[in-house]
Amino acid sequence: MAEEKKQGLQLLDFWVSPFGQRCRIAMDEKGLAYEYLEQDLGNKSELLLRANPVHKKIPVLLHDGRPVCESLVIVQYLDEAFPAAAPALLPADPYARAQARFWADYVDKKLYDCGTRLWKLKGDGQAQARAEMVEILRTLEGALGDGPFFGGDALGFVDVALVPFTSWFLAYDRFGGVSVEKECPRLAAWAKRCAERPSVAKNLYPPEKVYDFVCGMKKRLGIE
Repeated sequence: MAEEKKQGLQLLDFWVSPFGQRCRIAMDEKGLAYEYLEQDLGNKSELLLRANPVHKKIPVLLHDGRPVCESLVIVQYLDEAFPAAAPALLPADPYARAQARFWADYVDKKLYDCGTRLWKLKGDGQAQARAEMVEILRTLEGALGDGPFFGGDALGFVDVALVPFTSWFLAYDRFGGVSVEKECPRLAAWAKRCAERPSVAKNLYPPEKVYDFVCGMKKRLGIE
């Protein structure tokens, strides 16, 4: 018997992934119903391997059974596939849209890797990662400017890309001595504004739980 084709939206994800959380926030912002499919990354499912055979990682969005991979691609896809689902996360103006994509890409290329080095390394390597993290956060604070959100008066594409990492700020502080409130107060205030939105509050875990997850990762990797 042929396998039944699933209809609607399904998200293959892992609970603490900031990349998957982007997709969840975007769908909740747009009022899109979806089925959440938690994945065991230590024993990847056949569904995940079929849906993302190139990278074999989450998140993957299945839309009527068809896979869309990579979190920023997924968020852009949601805007384009569901144009009637307000709000649009990417701006309509081509230049503003290009700028939003630039800053979201900056988050992907800089923040996650640097944060990982903060809790994995010691000594000079960690000190270098700390200096880089402060520079990254200050650069993002400069891009934020004096507005309430990166998207202006409303939550937008860059906000959705960055906000999941706010749950990791506590771990960055405890492991690397990077206090966002001290180094980048405007960015810290932005994080608090975002946390008040139902879509963000629903999908982000408390910083203490993320910190405990990182502690578990360090233990599993044998990092003292």
